[in-house]
Amino acid sequence: MSEQFTTHIHDNGVAEVILDRPPVNALNAAGWQALAREIAALGERPEVRVIVIRAEGRGFCAGVDIKELATTPGLIVDVNAGNYATFEAVHLNKVPVIAAVHGFVLGGGIGICGAADIVIAAEDASFGLPEVDRGAMGGAAHLQRMFGVQKTRYLFFTGEMIDAAEALRLGAIERVVPREQLRDTAFAIAAKIAAKSPTMIRIAKEALTGIEDGDLEAKYRWEQGFTLQAYMSPDSAETRHAFVDKRDAKF
Repeated sequence: MSEQFTTHIHDNGVAEVILDRPPVNALNAAGWQALAREIAALGERPEVRVIVIRAEGRGFCAGVDIKELATTPGLIVDVNAGNYATFEAVHLNKVPVIAAVHGFVLGGGIGICGAADIVIAAEDASFGLPEVDRGAMGGAAHLQRMFGVQKTRYLFFTGEMIDAAEALRLGAIERVVPREQLRDTAFAIAAKIAAKSPTMIRIAKEALTGIEDGDLEAKYRWEQGFTLQAYMSPDSAETRHAFVDKRDAKF
């Protein structure tokens, strides 16, 4: 449990993790660390058969707390560790993880979706990695797990967003539904999975993860090294300060 998210385990074995840190669900270093521990622990509980991650508020997740990093740049190491642990906890969880997203899905929100087994999106959802404009790196490995190489590079270099309809067309997400149906749709899918043999589903999860191309965690760790390199640049500091000051960055 954390002040930045809540957890409920329902009678049918579906665990619900709800991000709730107004105004934009940008978690701080401690929040990412706590989220990682919670998701990993849920997968170890025998009564949990499926995990649904969703959010309250204006959007699913805006990533890390840029204001925290602007005032305390040294926390980048802790934030990186929390991000890595969270995405790993989702990707390598012992049970299927469903991300039910709405509004903006940015940065760490992309990491969660790219690590998840199934992504359900509301019609108002939009996906993007504005890392270059925030003086950071990371998340492209997870974005590339959703989209192809060329689309990932276009989105990363430009910082543009892609809407739910286009994400569905490109096969990045399972389905798009009206916002008011998002939770029910995710829970209907979760219930269908939860009704199956938990032993078979856990075996299937491990087997499917094992046949993926490449090592998602290793790819993301590679990216994180460049995040630290980026943070050593004056341009990185300028992007963060410009974001906090709500002005255009000057280079």
